[in-house]
Amino acid sequence: MVRSGNEGRDDWFAELDAELEKKTRNIIRDVEELKSQQGKVNRSLVEDFARLLARFEKINVHLTMEPAKSVFAEPTSIPDQYKMKEELDYASIKNIQLVDRTQEQGRMGDSLKVWYYNDENTMRIRMVFEYCEGEHYYKYAGWKRVFGQFLIYDAALSEMNMDELHENLAEVIKAWYESHLRRNREVLIAALGERFEKGETSTE
Repeated sequence: MVRSGNEGRDDWFAELDAELEKKTRNIIRDVEELKSQQGKVNRSLVEDFARLLARFEKINVHLTMEPAKSVFAEPTSIPDQYKMKEELDYASIKNIQLVDRTQEQGRMGDSLKVWYYNDENTMRIRMVFEYCEGEHYYKYAGWKRVFGQFLIYDAALSEMNMDELHENLAEVIKAWYESHLRRNREVLIAALGERFEKGETSTE
């Protein structure tokens, strides 16, 4: 039996509307789960990086951190102590990094960076150690600093292993810290070269 025009259109739209409603619920749930996961990971890493910043300060090595401490921490009644801000939307933090401000041995700009990116609709987290390899002269741009990377960790956010990330992070910090104690940056570069894959090269 041939349906009337209106009845056919109504059936078609009702079926489409049901599919769209189902898709809406599924995607919202997935987005909320990823945001929750990202918030937990960011809070942990921000706190980790703040502790590492303080550890380096004990040997008079000055690093800067992003986000700034004023963004995620508030002072307590105990001098020089702080607590993490509970009301902060940690999932909104897109980049976390520690940057070396030491001017000797070409260390200025050496940095540990974490960020998120999409790969074929999959949210991924990546940690790299970026370091200056030297300078290069470009005909039309002049002298530029050349930065290399070591890939410390990369995984889909939904599948990431915090223990593995922390294990890799510890390897970087031990080499970075020792290189400062020995006043020898090559200790750092050699250790990371043995342990981690070489990443991209960029200029600035």
